[in-house]
Amino acid sequence: MPRSLPRRKCTVRLVEPREILTATRIPGYDYCLNPYTGCGHGCLYCYAQFMIRFSGHAGERWGSFVDVKATAPGLLLREVRRKKRGEVLISTVTDPYQPLEAKHRLTRQCLEILAQAQWPLNILTRSPLVCRDLDLLRRFDSLEVGITITTNREPVRKILEPFSPPIPDRIEALRQLKAAGIATYAFVGPILPLDAAELAQSLEPIADEVLLDRLNYPNRVIALLRRQGMEAILDPTYLDLVREAFTRVFGPKRLSVIFAEDECR
Repeated sequence: MPRSLPRRKCTVRLVEPREILTATRIPGYDYCLNPYTGCGHGCLYCYAQFMIRFSGHAGERWGSFVDVKATAPGLLLREVRRKKRGEVLISTVTDPYQPLEAKHRLTRQCLEILAQAQWPLNILTRSPLVCRDLDLLRRFDSLEVGITITTNREPVRKILEPFSPPIPDRIEALRQLKAAGIATYAFVGPILPLDAAELAQSLEPIADEVLLDRLNYPNRVIALLRRQGMEAILDPTYLDLVREAFTRVFGPKRLSVIFAEDECR
């Protein structure tokens, strides 16, 4: 079971969106599904902070609020009946298995509907809570599950992702998914200070594929990286070094380099 994590004070609001399956420009996917707005993980570098401007939370800090889309399952049930079947990505601007999912179970309810309709699905999360839903995941004919693993150094994780699950728990989740016969991938993004060779070796038996993403860092994160002596990752050659280490282990066919900050809007 996932271990207890430090919790940030978070304002929770129930909302009723007009749509839950949203057309996306991300290559390879037709729709994205975000059961929540905001994220209790509140990672300091998160690209999805732009959602503050569009969700009625101007002036609030990322990670201090979560809007729970309480009507998401009902909306999804109607939309899968009237929209053209396509590949769904859960999620793009939130974590579908953030802490509130344990209580509200919106992601699980949506999975039940998508599994019944057999829509192809890709899930990306950094939470081992995804393993709670192995019974549903096994029902999909077309499914991939990715676990975000940005570093293999816990002190780094505690600085930049203090409210997110520990790295060993994420690796264990990936191992359980792989053992259950589910197609898996590791999303190493954004690339934080890490031992690339060591991480690649630990992921090789449990990840069918690895995606590397350098991402962009906001100015305040750049300042933090410099204060912590982590500014080496800002050098463009850092991505090349990490890519080389992963290529040696995974080969070019099981490794992709992407730039999500340009694609996930």
